[in-house]
Amino acid sequence: MSTSHTVNAPVVSDNEQLIHPVENVTESLSSIELPVELTDTQVPADITNLWEYIAVNATTLDAEHPRITKRQQWYLKHPQYMDKVAERARPFMHFIVQTLEENNLPVELALLPIVESAFDPFAYSHGSASGLWQFIPMTGKRFGMEQNWWYDGRRDVIKATQGAVKYLAYLHRYFDGNWYHALAAYNSGEGRVRRAIKKNERLSKPTDFWSLDLPQETRQYVPKLMALINILKQEAVEGHFTWPVIANAPVLDIVTVDSQIDLAIAADFADLPLTELHALNPGFNRWATAPDGPHHLLLPLQKATVFKDRLAQTQAKERINWLRYQVQPGDNLGEIAQAHYTSVDIIKQVNELNGNVIYQGDYLLVPVALKSLDQYTLSKTQRLATIKNKRQRSNKAKLTHVIRTGDSLWKLAKKYKVSTRSIAKWNGLAPKDPIFPGQKLVVWLPNDKPSGIVRNITYIVKNGDSLARIGQKFNIKINDIVKWNQLDKQRYLQPGQRLRLSVDVTRIANAS
Repeated sequence: MSTSHTVNAPVVSDNEQLIHPVENVTESLSSIELPVELTDTQVPADITNLWEYIAVNATTLDAEHPRITKRQQWYLKHPQYMDKVAERARPFMHFIVQTLEENNLPVELALLPIVESAFDPFAYSHGSASGLWQFIPMTGKRFGMEQNWWYDGRRDVIKATQGAVKYLAYLHRYFDGNWYHALAAYNSGEGRVRRAIKKNERLSKPTDFWSLDLPQETRQYVPKLMALINILKQEAVEGHFTWPVIANAPVLDIVTVDSQIDLAIAADFADLPLTELHALNPGFNRWATAPDGPHHLLLPLQKATVFKDRLAQTQAKERINWLRYQVQPGDNLGEIAQAHYTSVDIIKQVNELNGNVIYQGDYLLVPVALKSLDQYTLSKTQRLATIKNKRQRSNKAKLTHVIRTGDSLWKLAKKYKVSTRSIAKWNGLAPKDPIFPGQKLVVWLPNDKPSGIVRNITYIVKNGDSLARIGQKFNIKINDIVKWNQLDKQRYLQPGQRLRLSVDVTRIANAS
């Protein structure tokens, strides 16, 4: 079977997410080592369909329970959901299976990203969890996922998968080899599960997963995974539920770049559309890879060789576009960096500056994007979401403003009596993104809904929460929270109360 395929950018799911963040790990992880790059080891290819291979080798996690049966019935009634998930999983599934097997973990855990994120690398939960494996910032960093202005390793499929394997292995040991307790802890934290076990022990009750007093979401979380495993096994035997075929062969190569590279240049080297490159490498927040790494890219196997050849023919300095900028009166490094969509640190590093002092008339080398920034959308998903938003607002007064020299979002907001945040949302921008002469921006009169990668989430109110605090956390308006949930602004929120929120994933995730 051919190993080539057409890589599709992740598609936004309409399913509401209710995902609790994983708990911070308190034990040392130094004993857990994982490979940084793919090895020559491959998942045995005598079975050509990867789903079938997982089904045949899924021998560890197996259970029957009414909660599992209920979830199975839902999945079986929604085959279109699995079609969509399988397409998102297609580029990454072989790497995930291989990583699990190399580290002696059950191969059926490859289905866990379906439960966590529906295989959407841009999935975002109310607890700031992000990526296929849904790591919160603190736990992500603990497991090797760097997060900075340029890059979020929680969305990097390589780093996040390796981190998830480390965390799952840790939880498996922590709970003395009980996978059901380990999976429950992956969802709600090992401390919560440990306390539930000790409570049952004190009451002389059974301590199996099904007997524990756990949050409702966690009580459904493990059955969801078990349901998928059962359906996959039944399909392998009975053939009643067709999973879209995924070839049991690697389709991607991890290519080491060894320096920062403009994503547009990388896409050109690989003969790929920029959106397709970013769909395979969703960890990058900006127009280039991070200056300090990680310096790797996931590329289709059939494109990797030509990319490596072209990369070898260019020096590191040629992989970024440079501007010779003359310092103007009143300039500072922060404003220069913001205006050119880069960071202060890299300007200082390139120009060998020890401090932040610059002088009028001096020249600075500033890295700038090769193409206009509107071509560096986070993914095809964001562009489609923006287009969808424009169509949804077709009954409103739409205005297209062509940017002129001297324009800014603040000036446009004042001119049209809307907010800068609204203009940014309507055009798939962050509020501080630079704009350029000739660029076209859509303005809706009156302003309202957000665009970008938007998720409907359910937020569980905590002690000390208020409408203002929740609004600030998710960059949404108090009035919107009230409207979405039909609240009385005069009444206090209650711990445990559930609120429905619409969250701009890309903005929140990049600010995490």
